[in-house]
Amino acid sequence: MNYEVQEEISMDNDVTRRTFLAALSASAAGVLTGGLHRILAAVPEARDSTFQLGGDLLVNRLGFGAMRLTGEGIWGWPPDRENAKKVLRRAVELGVNFIDTADAYGPETNELLIAEALYPYPKGLVIATKGGNTRPGPGQWVQDGRPEYLAQAVDKSLKRLKLERIDLWQLHRIDPKVPVEESLGAIKKAQDAGKIRHVGLSEVTVAEIEQARKVVPIVSIQNRYNITDRESEAALNYCQKEKMGFIPWAPMGGSGSRSLSKPSNALEAEAKRHNVSVVQLALAWLLQKSPVMLPIPGTSSLPHLEENMAAEKLQLSADEWKRIEELARKS
Repeated sequence: MNYEVQEEISMDNDVTRRTFLAALSASAAGVLTGGLHRILAAVPEARDSTFQLGGDLLVNRLGFGAMRLTGEGIWGWPPDRENAKKVLRRAVELGVNFIDTADAYGPETNELLIAEALYPYPKGLVIATKGGNTRPGPGQWVQDGRPEYLAQAVDKSLKRLKLERIDLWQLHRIDPKVPVEESLGAIKKAQDAGKIRHVGLSEVTVAEIEQARKVVPIVSIQNRYNITDRESEAALNYCQKEKMGFIPWAPMGGSGSRSLSKPSNALEAEAKRHNVSVVQLALAWLLQKSPVMLPIPGTSSLPHLEENMAAEKLQLSADEWKRIEELARKS
């Protein structure tokens, strides 16, 4: 089974990075130059840059996935803990008010780090966490959907994050050994007790979503999805129809051969044509794909964070959208 690998973003070359950041600085001063002028502009009012999660939590659609702020194999503390805290604080400064984590990241260290960096939390910050995956060792993931375990997991996440209530708690994976009704029954009890505001699911089918909704209201789905990996298209369509948030993990394709930032990617020429990176195009594509899309690109690098967040201002014309769609099919 595949698990989260939210790829740390890397630019194709230093020239592209410098060109993009220079253009971004110029944009802040109201001056646009070079190739970016054709597609980089302030987000118009007609475009939804925010989403009402659960109908009552207003979040900026481009969020931050904190998983990469851990050690190798998503295990232990990040090698540079102070830098990791700077990344979290800078993300909030750049407008992020939706941060995704999980008790399995570290395990536990990711939630602790978020509290270290950001508590007391700024008003409006939504921290989404997950439970239901255990970590025997680096790179290892084992589902545990037992009700007693999940109830305990909620309490421990509350303590680590220094929260009285978790705004969005997500079942990390459905445990095939435990009926989902039993797993989510424990979460419904936690919600009724005021420990959880909203509930989400991760890596599920439409049938599993509908099954879960018979037990507890579901406001979001977190499945693997990006411009070249659309196996969860049916789940995305369901979310859009039901006005549920869709959180695509691995928005940049993940690591290794699936990474959209790897050399000779089919989208590379199109990105260079606009003096931006492939990841910029891919994030812009996600944001324009659906109004319920909530990408959570993750990185441990401050420069990469700046680049990722700038994608919110990147808009594609109809012709550019069509061309990118055609190129993505070739990837």
